[in-house]
Amino acid sequence: MISHESTATRTETFRLGSRDVPRLFNGLWQLSSNSWGSAPAAKIRKCMATYAESGFVAFGQHSSCDLADHYGPAEILFGEFREKCSDPDAIFGATKWCVFRKLEPTKALVEAAINERLERMKTQHVDLLQFHWQDYNDHGYLTALRHLRHLQSEGKISMIGLCNFDSERMDEICGTLDPGAIVSNQVQFSLIDVRPRYGMGAVCQRHGVKLLTYGTVCGGFLSDSWLNKAEPDPYSGTLTPSQRKYLDMIIKAWGSWTLFQTLLSTLKAIADKYSVSVANVATRWVLDHDFVGAVLIGVRMGVSEHAEDNLHVYGFRLDAEDRVAIDEVLAQSKGSQLIESIGDCGAEYR
Repeated sequence: MISHESTATRTETFRLGSRDVPRLFNGLWQLSSNSWGSAPAAKIRKCMATYAESGFVAFGQHSSCDLADHYGPAEILFGEFREKCSDPDAIFGATKWCVFRKLEPTKALVEAAINERLERMKTQHVDLLQFHWQDYNDHGYLTALRHLRHLQSEGKISMIGLCNFDSERMDEICGTLDPGAIVSNQVQFSLIDVRPRYGMGAVCQRHGVKLLTYGTVCGGFLSDSWLNKAEPDPYSGTLTPSQRKYLDMIIKAWGSWTLFQTLLSTLKAIADKYSVSVANVATRWVLDHDFVGAVLIGVRMGVSEHAEDNLHVYGFRLDAEDRVAIDEVLAQSKGSQLIESIGDCGAEYR
């Protein structure tokens, strides 16, 4: 569904559970480390307000690990920002509960995890709780999800999603729980990492699940700024953590820096055709998959701003000629082999 306002302010939305949300989320994982740059808390909250005023009202942040460690202050800053909004109900907050080590997911433990989310985010309910479970051999994830469903029935969680679950486990979970219990799965998806096209898309369609994707612009590599640039040194200290991760994937798993430059040149020609940016085209390509609900674009609040450019994603569509040009480059890559060389979605974290 697309609202028919002016091109500059038009926001594209999709249905997630019982709510319409934007197809672009603000990804706040870059608040987890000063390696991405840092800004004062007051400036970050002000930037959140600016993004929301521009139509970017959905925020996704990292959350607790095993009830102990945290990925930075994203939840707290988000909670402080939303608490002071004139219309806090218009702001959508997605967070996570990630289990990386062996534990017994008792009702008390799961409830404590969610209560911590509520306290940090200063809210009575989590809009979208995204669940990650590291060890597939331990089927405790099904027990944990049943407890999360109970907390949902109590009003502490509005919607439940998954994070970095593969196609097999997502199919198992959706087939075991009540229909519609799981609304989303957050996974990596881009022109470089096309794994969701091989199996996961079909599972999404079978169970009515939408993907929330990250890594869609590969830490900024899929942008005008890297066109006609030499391959960077990953150890130079000038790259962000995300860029080091995606550079390794581009040159080792996907293809080569030379082929990547060919891809950027192709995207640039398409971008010029619509008077948009390379990043816009890369994002639009992902959004045009019907099993994708939204793209999470990492934002460095108070450090660098791309809100105005990101709005242009809503103003155009790729045509058949554009897709053919992109597919011709992708056919030269090893993208279709990643599901074998790396594994299904989320395998790189296990």
